[in-house]
Amino acid sequence: MSWIPNIHFEISERKILLRILDLVAITLTLVLVYSLFQFDYLKIRYSRWGWVFVLWLYYTVFAAIFELYDLQKAASFQTTLKNILLTVSTTVLFFILTPFVTPVLPENRLQILLFFASMVVGLLVWRFAYISLISAPRFNKRILVVGNSFDINLIAENLHKADPNYRVIGFVNTDEMQAKDFDRRLKAIEVANLIKSIKRYSVSEIVVASAAQGVGVELYNKLLVLLERGFPIREYTQVYEEITHRVPVQHVERDFYKYFPFSRSNKNRFYLFISRLFNVIFALCVMFVSLFIIPLVFIGNLMGNRGPLFYTQERVGLNGKPFHILKLRTMIINAEAEGAQWASRADRRITPFGKILRNLRIDEIPQCVNILKGEMSLIGPRPERPVFVQELSEKIPFYQIRHTVKPGLTGWAQVRGRYAESIDDTLEKLQYDLFYIKHRNLFLDLNILLKTISTVLYYRGQ
Repeated sequence: MSWIPNIHFEISERKILLRILDLVAITLTLVLVYSLFQFDYLKIRYSRWGWVFVLWLYYTVFAAIFELYDLQKAASFQTTLKNILLTVSTTVLFFILTPFVTPVLPENRLQILLFFASMVVGLLVWRFAYISLISAPRFNKRILVVGNSFDINLIAENLHKADPNYRVIGFVNTDEMQAKDFDRRLKAIEVANLIKSIKRYSVSEIVVASAAQGVGVELYNKLLVLLERGFPIREYTQVYEEITHRVPVQHVERDFYKYFPFSRSNKNRFYLFISRLFNVIFALCVMFVSLFIIPLVFIGNLMGNRGPLFYTQERVGLNGKPFHILKLRTMIINAEAEGAQWASRADRRITPFGKILRNLRIDEIPQCVNILKGEMSLIGPRPERPVFVQELSEKIPFYQIRHTVKPGLTGWAQVRGRYAESIDDTLEKLQYDLFYIKHRNLFLDLNILLKTISTVLYYRGQ
């Protein structure tokens, strides 16, 4: 008997759906408006599809910047409304300001307003349908975990936090001892009732989070039967990495090579050449623009920081080699008179002007010098101080692996993780750094650049 799980949209499927149907909604709305009104600014015709492609390109880029493809935010209509207004406003602005690849401005300027309103209405109708239907609980993925009952709460919490549509509804305990403090909303399934329970609770997938020796013969045979019927069974670290975009180092054993098949891009000469070329061009452009910014920063530093404008600090770079990073000073003078300290989001040592520099990432501009010297890259794990590297290496497994690539001005951990104020926060950021090292490529780099722009625009600098 074949097994057909309930319908569920995977994370990648929902993101593709959002991207494609956003463009479909925009196009169909413009066609409808052209049919009902005297809308001549952007006629959807075969000979003018080039203009439509430019519109699609602008929208796709700004939709990524303003987080319209973030599934957590896409599930909230209020957040979606705000992001749609920002995205469409920027898209329309760029579209009308580039007449060499877009239509010439119409004589009737009200058509621009109609153009803007049409895109907003079309997107809102489609996104409301998405929130009401596809993000509804009926499309939740119902998961059964095979693993230690003492870990089930953490596993369920991690999966649901990463994807609200990912629901752990029960578990099969592979440990001889019974836990008394697991979430009572989770159903404890006996091995003998596994197949019946899958049908009874409409389970979509089984996730195995137990070591091979923990799976007994009876359970092993049950899993084989389900696998033969085509039922999805996956390993926990694989699922965790797929939906969180992090490598779960706390669940990785010493044989880490099977978990970290590092990206071929790390040794790909073409990728490294393109990356280095882009780094140099970026650093030179930023340094040129900074010529107009630094005078304002200098004045702000005189009034708000009152001390040296720049400071250097030793950091650990590629292959564990130390180098000196260059930054704009954002803290009070002698901020570490009592020794090295962790910085925090509400750190009292940060001056009011320094906080502005941090949130806008302006304090990082001098690191373009480090990029030109080849000590840093635009994208990579943030370089840490030797004293903290030694401390963290003793407490967090695989921490030193982040030194296998050049440190970066921005990175996957910076755009996805929270401010590191503790060992737990640092562990989370390490998981993101290892994911980047494992999957490093040009598309991921571009994604990080777009998310970095979002971080600056939303004033979330770290």
